[in-house]
Amino acid sequence: MSRPVLHRGPTLPYRPMAGVVPCPGGWLVAGAKLQGITLSVEIPQVMRTLVEVLDYRPSFEIIALHAPIGLLDDAHPGGRACDAEARRLLGPRRGAAVASAPWRRLLEAPDAEIPVLAGLSAPSRKRLAQYREVVREMQPYRQRTVYEVHPEVSFHQLNNDAALRFGKMTQQGRAERRAILEARFPGVERLLDVPLPRIGTHHLLDVAACLWTCRRIAARAVVRMPTDPEWDSAGLRMEIVR
Repeated sequence: MSRPVLHRGPTLPYRPMAGVVPCPGGWLVAGAKLQGITLSVEIPQVMRTLVEVLDYRPSFEIIALHAPIGLLDDAHPGGRACDAEARRLLGPRRGAAVASAPWRRLLEAPDAEIPVLAGLSAPSRKRLAQYREVVREMQPYRQRTVYEVHPEVSFHQLNNDAALRFGKMTQQGRAERRAILEARFPGVERLLDVPLPRIGTHHLLDVAACLWTCRRIAARAVVRMPTDPEWDSAGLRMEIVR
């Protein structure tokens, strides 16, 4: 079976990339242009569907997506190996921020067949529609462009691989994360200070951390968790990069 041909248009003098996180109304997208070692941050925007993100022009060369890509077929205690490794990395205080990914059979099932709780975490239930989009749109060839990331894992790396002190939903946690970004990510204020309807400060902080990981992907400086990833039944890698 031949692979789909990607048509990206003319060669650009920069590398377009984006951090992407689920949000009310769709997906929060923080785009940027990498030219040499300079990353120029663009004004973030909300796109209604993942297809809009994938079909955006000029095409994003790298997308750091905060959503599970490779999935187990059925529920498993502790979730995927990458989820468990991310929790171990963050430690006992921050590790709870990494929820186990939903499983494929659940995301492919009609709503009427999904129990009220279905063993899902509260964040996963809230993002079920977006996670289903990922299941519909992701194919193995897209993992040359789209990488699964987790903002808390990105913040851990930004913080010199040290645990953060506060949760992101607290005032102290938001201040802590902003200070870390401003110390390492020149120009990030352009992203963090944009008022968008229904978008909270935590969404902007998360998408900025994902965009930081985009730059690391471009530099081939990321670490894959696990180092030797598992593959799911759809041929997708089950991994988180940081």
